[in-house]
Amino acid sequence: MVKSHESRDEKAPALASSLQVIAFDAAVWGMPIVSMDAMRQAFLRDAQAQYNDVLYWSRPADWRLQLTTPNASAHYAYVNFNCERGPIVVEVPAARAAGLFGSILDAWQVPQVDVGPHGADQGKGARYLLLPPDYGGQPREGYVAVPLRTFNAYALLRAIPERANPDPAVALIRQLRIYPLIEADHPPPQRFIDMSGKLFDGLVRFDVGFFESLARMIDEEPAYARDAAMLRRIEALGIKKGAGFSRHRIKDVLTGAARDAQMWLISAAEHNGEPYWPSSTWLAINHVGARTQFTFEQDGELDVQARGQLFFLGCAPPAKLGRASSYLSSFTDAAGELLLHQRNYRLHVPPAVPATQFWALTVYNIETAGFVRGAASIERGSLTESLQRNLDGSVDLYIGRRAPQGKESNWIDSGSAKSWFAMFRFYGPEQALFDKSWLLPDLEQV
Repeated sequence: MVKSHESRDEKAPALASSLQVIAFDAAVWGMPIVSMDAMRQAFLRDAQAQYNDVLYWSRPADWRLQLTTPNASAHYAYVNFNCERGPIVVEVPAARAAGLFGSILDAWQVPQVDVGPHGADQGKGARYLLLPPDYGGQPREGYVAVPLRTFNAYALLRAIPERANPDPAVALIRQLRIYPLIEADHPPPQRFIDMSGKLFDGLVRFDVGFFESLARMIDEEPAYARDAAMLRRIEALGIKKGAGFSRHRIKDVLTGAARDAQMWLISAAEHNGEPYWPSSTWLAINHVGARTQFTFEQDGELDVQARGQLFFLGCAPPAKLGRASSYLSSFTDAAGELLLHQRNYRLHVPPAVPATQFWALTVYNIETAGFVRGAASIERGSLTESLQRNLDGSVDLYIGRRAPQGKESNWIDSGSAKSWFAMFRFYGPEQALFDKSWLLPDLEQV
């Protein structure tokens, strides 16, 4: 059973017609699978990649990596899979010299398995076997079987550099091997594509193209029983499995509904979570996702609103949140006002940040949840070269359109974003974060 959006709160837009209501609800419901398809289209278009190729970033990302809330400290590896022709093998190396971890997710972005030190292989490396829906074969011994409910899937892995030395992290990524099971005896050479400094535009566009993507994914993937009511409703929009899709009949309706959904998701994002410390503007991730391992199914219902909100803000959640990394987000300053590009801000980071690998503050455009396009700097943290520290080990970070004089190494560019939000990451989080004995102050205007 799917929770209806017809009981939206007062922040939801007032939609005039029944088709607009259906299209709005379809946009929120389809957010995770359309976001996955946007990343896949960038994989095929911007990287000129083929399924099972490994995209990687030999240098930490700049603004050209247009995904929902990535970081710019780790080195990413990204792969799209399609299991329609049979199982796929994913060989993950042991996490030596540099951390390598992440998740394999289905087309609805439900994490199927974590890999790395806190994953199924416990950092020892393994051969994961991705099995297509309703696979009738017997999985081979020596593999970690990963049954999928969709034919499309992806992996987003992170390799953690040792301070300023990226070589071990990149070397670890280049040990990945991905190939069809039928070629396991003689795997083909692995293709790697370095995307550093290149545009990878995997963000959702809230226009009529949103529904073209939704129709494409419905054609490609099995239908879940839980989605039967929604699938019947969107037939009114011309979206039906195997029937083709023409946007021209109600193009204006679809365009308006997509934009309304974007505005609703932006508004909802400011409240997507609970204050991590009393009276703090730093929000913990919405508990519904973590509690359900990001299926958003509980008590026989699918929480469409919470799911749509999360996948507007991010991608690739882990099956087990909080072990390898933890995130906090903030949309307002200490005075409770939205974070605006024409203002300047400071964040005082106390000493002894509870993160064994690294910590970082990153800024995102609130309209896209991606890096601010054209920004000169997008992130600062413990891996930042020449980061200035205070005598007590604390750090003052500055966010605005211009760097304070002499503080360039501690400055993040808010650039052209009319409004933005911040995310503070803890990689290798420690007990002081979980017991809340360490506290991160709010962003302050300066």
